[in-house]
Amino acid sequence: MDMQTMTLSPSAAARVAAIAAKQGKPAILRLAVEGGGCSGFQYRFGLAESAEADDLVVEAGEATLVVDPVSLDLVAGSTVDFVESLGGSAFQVTNPNAASGCGCGSSFAI
Repeated sequence: MDMQTMTLSPSAAARVAAIAAKQGKPAILRLAVEGGGCSGFQYRFGLAESAEADDLVVEAGEATLVVDPVSLDLVAGSTVDFVESLGGSAFQVTNPNAASGCGCGSSFAI
């Protein structure tokens, strides 16, 4: 797999499109990595108005995933999914670069 690519699952794309439609915004999900969380880095999700010139842009179905170059170094090759369970629903990142993660899946270490 090209490590500069990422995948937005069909369920995540559908969820982004639904959230964006409710908020009247473009169906663009921005994934960013910030320092913090119980494992050292944490994922931050939010709707974006547009992609920046240096972003990785991944189109999937009705939605687009954008990742800035700094964050991409930490999440390249990952899959962003939307999962629903008895415990709730959330976007989830399957990150091949993470050496460890926390129990809730929202933070990781390299």
